[in-house]
Amino acid sequence: MTRRLLLSYLSLTLLVLLALEVPLGYFYARSQGFHFTGDQRHAAEILAGALEERVERGDTAGLRRAVGDFTEETASHVLVVDSAGRLLHDTRGTLPTGTDLSREPDIAGALRGRHTSRTGHSPVLSGEALTVTVPNSFGGTVRCAVRVSYPLAPMASRIHGTWTTLALIGLGVLVAVAAIALALARWVTRPVRDLERATAELADGGLTELPTTAKGPPELRRLASTLSRTATRLQHLLHAQRAFASEASHQLKTPLTALRLRLENFEPYLDPRAHDSLDEAVKEVERLGRMVHGLLALARLENSASTPEATDLDTVVADRAATWVAFAAEHHVGIAATGEQAGAVWAIPGALEQIIDNLLSNALRVSPPGSTITLARTVTRDGSGRPVVELHVMDQGPGMTEAERARAFDRFWRAADSHHDGTGLGLPIVQQLTRAGGGDVVLGTAPGGGLDAVVRLRPVREHRTGAGRGQRPAARKATAGVS
Repeated sequence: MTRRLLLSYLSLTLLVLLALEVPLGYFYARSQGFHFTGDQRHAAEILAGALEERVERGDTAGLRRAVGDFTEETASHVLVVDSAGRLLHDTRGTLPTGTDLSREPDIAGALRGRHTSRTGHSPVLSGEALTVTVPNSFGGTVRCAVRVSYPLAPMASRIHGTWTTLALIGLGVLVAVAAIALALARWVTRPVRDLERATAELADGGLTELPTTAKGPPELRRLASTLSRTATRLQHLLHAQRAFASEASHQLKTPLTALRLRLENFEPYLDPRAHDSLDEAVKEVERLGRMVHGLLALARLENSASTPEATDLDTVVADRAATWVAFAAEHHVGIAATGEQAGAVWAIPGALEQIIDNLLSNALRVSPPGSTITLARTVTRDGSGRPVVELHVMDQGPGMTEAERARAFDRFWRAADSHHDGTGLGLPIVQQLTRAGGGDVVLGTAPGGGLDAVVRLRPVREHRTGAGRGQRPAARKATAGVS
């Protein structure tokens, strides 16, 4: 922002300078040309008048002295011709005396009483020159004509000097404006950077230092003050919510455990016909405990803002499949990991383990004996052409209808014909964990009619082979297995 403000100030200043200095320099150069032409024509006319008497008397020596004094003062080249156009004197000696110049246009015009002037290259002066040809006429009779060539280099030097001066003035103004604009831009953007830092820290879940309210423009100071009050309030609410989740986690476990023990202690004293009802009550207490556990897990996920890290999906899939093989074998269900090597993907620490555990737990509940749960990895592209890594967890159970799949991620929702004791929080936890890493999860139909849970993850585009391997595995959170 500082650079943009600085560039805007400098651009505006440069535009103003160009609008002022370019016309000024142009009109100065044009004015110098007009004045130079007029002055030199007047000087040539004065010289022609001074030579009239010498030409009439045939005073060649006096003519040469007068012309010599003039050329020494003006550094010009002078030709003097008589009324017939014959050369009387050439200051540079380029033409012999007596040369007939009456046919040259400017000489012929001067002999008829006309004044002419032109600019162009002069071989005698070796550069650009202004050539003025004037007659000396008195009473309508032309007695002589004078051609004077003035070098334009002095005038061009003055014009160039003026342009240089204007450029230096403009540069000095730009430097001064840049220094002032830089100080002003920093004064304006310093509180903006402070606000940006504060909002970034607040988005990450904790604000270590409130933005300053004593620097910058009044509008930004008021904004910083408002943000400080908002951040303080939000931090207070976040701390209170986290404290509630933490305390509730401990406070609810104890009475639920005690209630379960009391119910189990009733068993010896109950009529055998009431044992089934007691078992159902114990199962409901256990389900209530899992539900409280799942709610607290979701609260912790929503209250925390972890930064995604590169995690090797292949290593995690192999590890979780090996862990669940023995447990699945007790239910006579197989687990197979297939597909191509996916490499590293973005995920918050420990999330992939929890996602796979929850999906395997749900799949195992509905898988019939003798079936297989498949963990398949594919690399594809989304609608915009970006690469996406997909992890498919497919079972051979009854599957879900399209309407059921649309509601499966709602909290506490369970299928109407569900016969297991799930809480309806496993898939919401999977969705929360996946989206925290920048991915998503959808449900589809597996080949054969089962459920296909597709976890879509962002790959790490530029990583070395084995990126994510060797990292310290994050501790598995207690959310695994919640359905």
